[in-house]
Amino acid sequence: MNPYEQLDAWIDTHFEAQVQFLQELIRVPTDTPPGNNAPHAARAAELLAAMGLTPEKHPVPEDMVRAAGLQSITNLIVRRQYGTGKTVLLNAHGDVVPPGEGWTHDPYGGEIEDGKIYGRAAAVSKCDFSTYAFAVRALESLGVPLHGAVELLFTYDEEFGGEVGPAWLLKNKIIQPDLMIAAGFSYQVITAHNGCLQLEVTVHGKMAHAAIPDSGIDALQGATQVLNALYAQNVLYKQVTSSVQGITHPYLNVGMIEGGTNTNVIPGKVTLKLDRRMIPEENPTEVEATLRQVIADAAARIPGITVEVKRILLARSMQPLTGNKPLVDAIQKHGQVVFGEPIPALGTPLYTDVRLFCEAGIPGVIYGAGPRTVLESNAKRADERLELADLRRATKVIARTLFDLLQVA
Repeated sequence: MNPYEQLDAWIDTHFEAQVQFLQELIRVPTDTPPGNNAPHAARAAELLAAMGLTPEKHPVPEDMVRAAGLQSITNLIVRRQYGTGKTVLLNAHGDVVPPGEGWTHDPYGGEIEDGKIYGRAAAVSKCDFSTYAFAVRALESLGVPLHGAVELLFTYDEEFGGEVGPAWLLKNKIIQPDLMIAAGFSYQVITAHNGCLQLEVTVHGKMAHAAIPDSGIDALQGATQVLNALYAQNVLYKQVTSSVQGITHPYLNVGMIEGGTNTNVIPGKVTLKLDRRMIPEENPTEVEATLRQVIADAAARIPGITVEVKRILLARSMQPLTGNKPLVDAIQKHGQVVFGEPIPALGTPLYTDVRLFCEAGIPGVIYGAGPRTVLESNAKRADERLELADLRRATKVIARTLFDLLQVA
């Protein structure tokens, strides 16, 4: 057998163990919020050590974690040095949104049915803890000389922007890779993605008894003006298109609304939380300034209404770097062989931690286990799931890609 066939054979032989590894990761909750994720890192470290991949543990200072809106974070790094050459980093995140309602499977059970594994983070992205770890073990099973190094990075704050995960590690030079691959789906290699701006808008009025409404100022009426103005922006956004294949146009969503004290009280305060997706061609500073002006103008239409706007998150878009070509070429070559179909290089409307690496000048792409679309995975919905066949194939693609990348000093 040639080296690629040997890698495939090792992964096939150890696939049952890989699935069990993923099940154990799913069974430790990492709901974010609240973001108490250090216990999962501890369990992941145990599982990795049992495979001979003992990780470094990098707990983030508590004050920084709390400032980020989380409870506990321990980042894990497995370093495998083979010789002189480039360092390739593989990054997956373990934090997830809470499971919500409507599940027919235990969200923390790792149950298997009809060739699929179910559970929160089964597809995004605890699956790629296993994809990357088992790809490295397969690579090392060859026992051949390699150039460079591989690092596995497992973080826990992607849902909150990556500031106490990759950003903190990069800032403190704990990681300094030459190339990187981040958790993703199997049927495309992602080279660009949208940015995301999240704002909290608090509309202030004056609380009053509902029997004498004129004595108050209805914050909900002010919030309605703001909402109408924001949604009107979505009509305008459709006129702005991206040149990146896989990305369409900007859009905006209001995901949370809170306010009022009782049904017989004129609400004095209403809070909105909005999510604005930015295409790679947009300037985040200009986008935020425009939104703040739209909100201020809308609120001004109701006398007595005032607004406060606070930025919750700014995740810049991922801009492709020319140095990502070896990653793209290798994944496309081996993806075609393993999956039996072309693996296109595309953009995605999601936002990820990869942008932080690209901002630091480190070429990166997004590729890992998963279906063709987010919708198929049920990510962030009930019954999130992953086809085990995709997990097996993606692991082979990553192992083959690492072998190619570590052949050149």
